[in-house]
Amino acid sequence: MTARRRWTGVAATLAAVVAAGAFAAPAVAAPPGDGERHRATLRAMEKALNEDAPGVTAQARDLHGRWNAAAGLGDLERATPRGAHDRYRVGSITKTFVATVLLQLEAEGKLSLDDKVGRWLPGVVEGNGHDGDRITVRQLLNHTSGIFGVTADDDFQRRVFSEEFLAHRHDTWTPEQLVGIAMRHEPDFAPGTGWNYSNTNYVLAGMIIERVTGTPYAQEIRKRVIKPLGLRATSVPGTASTMPAPGSRAYTRLSDDPGAKRHDVTELNPSMAGAAGEMISDSADLNRFYTALLRGELLPKRQLAAMKTTVPKGEDRPGQRYGLGIQPFTTSCGTVVWGHGGDIHGSSSLAGTTADGRHALALNFNGPGGEAGPVLDAEFCGRGQG
Repeated sequence: MTARRRWTGVAATLAAVVAAGAFAAPAVAAPPGDGERHRATLRAMEKALNEDAPGVTAQARDLHGRWNAAAGLGDLERATPRGAHDRYRVGSITKTFVATVLLQLEAEGKLSLDDKVGRWLPGVVEGNGHDGDRITVRQLLNHTSGIFGVTADDDFQRRVFSEEFLAHRHDTWTPEQLVGIAMRHEPDFAPGTGWNYSNTNYVLAGMIIERVTGTPYAQEIRKRVIKPLGLRATSVPGTASTMPAPGSRAYTRLSDDPGAKRHDVTELNPSMAGAAGEMISDSADLNRFYTALLRGELLPKRQLAAMKTTVPKGEDRPGQRYGLGIQPFTTSCGTVVWGHGGDIHGSSSLAGTTADGRHALALNFNGPGGEAGPVLDAEFCGRGQG
C-alpha cells in the first residue's frame, strides 16, 4: 500500500529529507530583496516538482517578515501557474486543530486527557477486541490507542483510493459510519503498547468534542481558533465539495499501475476524512495558526506542554516521535520544527514552526509526488545559500 493511500505521505517522507526530481515550470516569488533570504527554499521548491506534483505554493514567516512564493503549474489544462496565495485542502493538518480544541476543553475542566473514550462515547468503540473503556482521550490524540485505521479497510480503499472514487467523490460519510467500518477489524495492538497512525482516532476525537460541548467539532474550531486568530482562508467544509478561490486544480492517480491516468480531483466531499483531515486553508493562515499555538496564544502552558510530550513511532521509524496532534521534525542542521503534514486527494501539505514561534513555513503541492522535506530543510538550514 502506498503512502498516498494512507494519507500519511508528507509525514512519512520528512525524516528522509531527500530531494525529488526537477520539473520545468515557472516560479513566482516575493521581490528580490525579500527573496534573498529564501533563495535556497525557492530552489528546493522548484526541484521538488514532477509530473505527479506539478505545482507548489508556500509562505515563510520569520523576524524579517513574510515571504510568499509559488512554482510550477496550478492548472495543467490551461497551463497557468500556481498561485502564491492559493487555498488548498490541508488533510491531516486538521488534527492539530482538533487536538487544540480538546486541550482547551481540558484547560476549562470539561474533560481530562485521561478520561476513557467510553465515558464520552459509550458503546461506540466496541467489537472484535476494541474496548473504549480501556482507551484514553490522550491515546486517541497520540495514536497509541491501537484502534484500527478506517483508511486501511479494503472496501474503503476501493471506494476512496481506486478508480471507483470517481463515482463516489461526492458521497457523504458520517463519523459513525467511519468508526463502524473500523470496528469490523481487530485492534492493531492493546491500548498503550504500540503506535500506529489511525484516522479513526481523530474521527472519534471530533465526536468527543461534540459530546462535551453539545456543538459539532467544526463549530468549536471556528469559535475557538479560526475567528480569534482571524484566519480568513481557513474553513471546515463538512460535506461541501467545491474549493474557494484563489486556488489551483488538484491532481492524483487512482491506481499504482504503470501508466495510470492522472485525474483532476479538485472537487470532492471531504467527509470521507472528517475530523481527521477535512479542512481547507492557505499557507499564511497555517503559519499564523502554528505560530500562535507554539507561542502559547491558544493553550495554557500545561496543555501546550502536554501537546509537545511525544511518544516514539516505533522501531520501524527510529528517531521519529509524535505528540498530541503535532510532531517534531529535526532538520539536517539540528533545528527542531513543530508541525504536521497532511495528504488528501490531489493535495500534499506541510506546516511547521520553531518552538519559539519565530520562524514558520507552510507549503502545498497540488499532487502527491512532491517532497516537502528538502523544502523544509532549505528554509530552516539554507537561507542565503544559492
